[in-house]
Amino acid sequence: MQKLNQSTVTEFILLGFAPSLGTNPLLFTFFLVFYLLILISNSLLITLIHQDSRLHTPMYFFISILSMLDICYTTTTVPQMLTHILSKKRAISFARCVAQMYIFLLFGVTESWLFSIMSVDRYMAICHALRYKVIMSHWVCLLMVGICAAYGVLGSLCYTFFAMRLPYCGPNEIDHYFCEVPAVLKLACADTSFNDLVDFIIGFNVIVVPLSLVVLVYANIFATIMKICSVQGRIKAFSTCASHITVVTMFAIPCIIMYMGPGSSSLSNSGKRMALFYNIATAFLNPVIYSLRNKDVKKAFLKLIGWSRAPE
Repeated sequence: MQKLNQSTVTEFILLGFAPSLGTNPLLFTFFLVFYLLILISNSLLITLIHQDSRLHTPMYFFISILSMLDICYTTTTVPQMLTHILSKKRAISFARCVAQMYIFLLFGVTESWLFSIMSVDRYMAICHALRYKVIMSHWVCLLMVGICAAYGVLGSLCYTFFAMRLPYCGPNEIDHYFCEVPAVLKLACADTSFNDLVDFIIGFNVIVVPLSLVVLVYANIFATIMKICSVQGRIKAFSTCASHITVVTMFAIPCIIMYMGPGSSSLSNSGKRMALFYNIATAFLNPVIYSLRNKDVKKAFLKLIGWSRAPE
């Protein structure tokens, strides 16, 4: 009978955040406003980069890809969360849970590797300025993005396959607002120690390796910057890296905590808060950080709304 019951779960219940009916409208409004701001700000940044010829450079090309990933990344989870906040029934079918887990990880892993590619772009711009446009051609940039996407497809497939190959026979309540791997593994009717090992190995390759590449690249960048004689030159070079370092830090630290530790031992509330941070907060802050610290983006925005008639 036990063997027969191991495949009885056909849907999961996402408990989410809402503790009571009284706070549901407030939570719904809060997350809806954040989601709309994410869509508007990232879409605006993509539009500015596409429309203004001054932004047709490798750096802004990668920023536009990052904004596109952020839109897809949050859309995978937030609309469903908003629906469940106001709904009494918070069920998600087993198949939809698998699909959501895979798509979420696909964009997340791709974004993780994109950060490392963006650091390489900064290295080329600062350390090989004279050959930058030749080395970072349009086709090279497309190839780099393709490699990131390939890592995303492979990494998310491994995560999802090893998580959903386990038997799930009940309970079926996921203490989270979407089907994230650590939260789902808690419901498995089997020992998850092997999955913890596999997730650590995969997490090392899709989180720690690209993060280590970022650290290594910036160590070389800073060594080059320190050789610049002009103080203003150093400050300008450092400022071009500050935005990227900030964004990478906000994304990487919560991901390492969530996906490099044992899935069964992570605390539910802290896990949900960290997921909110790298799923929603970073997607909201990315365009803010890259636009507020960038004069070219500000000029492109003023030009778009007709407030600037400065020549190209």
